[in-house]
Amino acid sequence: MTAQQPAQPDVIDMQIMWNRLVAVVGEQAQTLIRTAFSAIVRECEDISAGIFDLEGRMIAQAVTGTPGHVNSMALSVGHFLRHFPLEDMKEGDAFITNDPWMGTGHLNDFVITTPAFYKGKVVALFSCTSHLMDIGGLGSGPEATDVFMEGLYIPMLKLFDEGRVNETLMAMIRANTRLPVDTEGDTYSLAACNEVGAKALVQMMEEFGIDDLSALSDYIIDRSQEAVLANVAKLPQGCWSYSMMTDGFENPIELTGTLTISDDGIHMDYTGTSPLSGRGINVPLAYTTAYTVFGLGCVVASDIPNNAGSLAPLTVSAPENCILNALKPAPVASRHILGQMLPDVVYGCLRQAVPDLVPAEGTSCIWNITVRGRRTSGPDKGRNYALAITTNGGTGGRPGLDGLSATAFPSGVHGTPVEVAEILSPLMFRRKELRPDSAGDGASRGGFGQNMELVNTEDSDFELLAAFDRVTYPPRGQLGGKDGAAGVVTLSSGRPLGTKGTQVIRAGDTLILATPGGGGLGDPADRPQAARDADVSAGLITAKGVAAE
Repeated sequence: MTAQQPAQPDVIDMQIMWNRLVAVVGEQAQTLIRTAFSAIVRECEDISAGIFDLEGRMIAQAVTGTPGHVNSMALSVGHFLRHFPLEDMKEGDAFITNDPWMGTGHLNDFVITTPAFYKGKVVALFSCTSHLMDIGGLGSGPEATDVFMEGLYIPMLKLFDEGRVNETLMAMIRANTRLPVDTEGDTYSLAACNEVGAKALVQMMEEFGIDDLSALSDYIIDRSQEAVLANVAKLPQGCWSYSMMTDGFENPIELTGTLTISDDGIHMDYTGTSPLSGRGINVPLAYTTAYTVFGLGCVVASDIPNNAGSLAPLTVSAPENCILNALKPAPVASRHILGQMLPDVVYGCLRQAVPDLVPAEGTSCIWNITVRGRRTSGPDKGRNYALAITTNGGTGGRPGLDGLSATAFPSGVHGTPVEVAEILSPLMFRRKELRPDSAGDGASRGGFGQNMELVNTEDSDFELLAAFDRVTYPPRGQLGGKDGAAGVVTLSSGRPLGTKGTQVIRAGDTLILATPGGGGLGDPADRPQAARDADVSAGLITAKGVAAE
């Protein structure tokens, strides 16, 4: 008599286990956030976390996380598998890289992948990413001329070998950062969250009585892909193109895309986009893909979990060594500036096909106030500090809704609390408020930017690693809406300040920033008077702004 085969899970079981996997990676992500040393992780949640099957396909991601991390990490696990075959993996192993072309686009993001074992076999892979504040080199500003100037470059390596830490690698990491304690702590935090995910997975598999995830993985990916294709089928088929200008570094940059909707899905091609820059605003294709498919997903997959199946019908191409497909050794430290503007290009194309589904242009790229220096007084005298104070401008007006003010779309990171920035550095905010009259007018107005003033409380200089955009080319209104206000970067002394590159802010001077407002959507004549009156009453539109409408 042959042994009875275990019954295959039914559809209801599959759905319950799918939801459970989302909970597992949620626990993985929260472990990373709670144990991280860097404020940009603890406070702003600049991370990604997910579980992958043995083919390297992402089957679940934590809801918390940025598209640039999540959707580029979705490709990175395949690179890990090429370097470390499954049959060679042992319990307690963990692998690491910050290769921009096999990770998430620049050196400041560490990616760690860990095999999960059950009953002596590898059953899944957990992967995670977070931004580390300092990994040496010139730092996270855009002024390097090749990737080797930008910091420590870690190829595909073992971080843990059967539970034993690679002490040589950790010594190299500590020796190549201005913040050795934070950088080492963040590295272990990444490894710890994968371990937590693996333990939670084992509990789930024991509870549901399954020995592998192959059937569940196929179910998740097949159902997700079918759902996205069903939504794509509701859209008109054809090709549409759109271009937008951005400030660039040495010269303005043109981003041009052509979007094609067909039975097979949606393809975005960036032929016609400006060539490679000599500075670190270039974007690896993985990061270009990450934000492009996120923009598309907001329209065709907003209610479908993000995984290899839902991503499969959304494809991206760009000519080699255009600024959106930078090849090694191009500098890429500030790849987020252009990468985060790509949903606006996507929406510019889609607006011609489905004008009622997409917003106007917004600030898009986050306005990180990246600073570093050395304390000159108090108990921390002589210690280095380095942090990215995450701030944002307004998003574009939305169909039937105004844009969001001081909100990071598409990155989704939280703003750094003023109190946290002031604890971690000697800098103090004299002012941080919404910027009146910055929103583009329209039937749906854009969101408002912010006004900020930042000063050093110690009698010393500090460095600003500027990486700002939308100063020369502000967010454009659409369908008759008005443009949002351009960004402003200046000093109280009147000394000119560049929008990109490392600059010294002298003792006693005040850094003044005004983030851009979002573009308006639709004819301003169609905006309800009650909405205008509410903005005036809240002080968001002044008498000068009313006169300009």
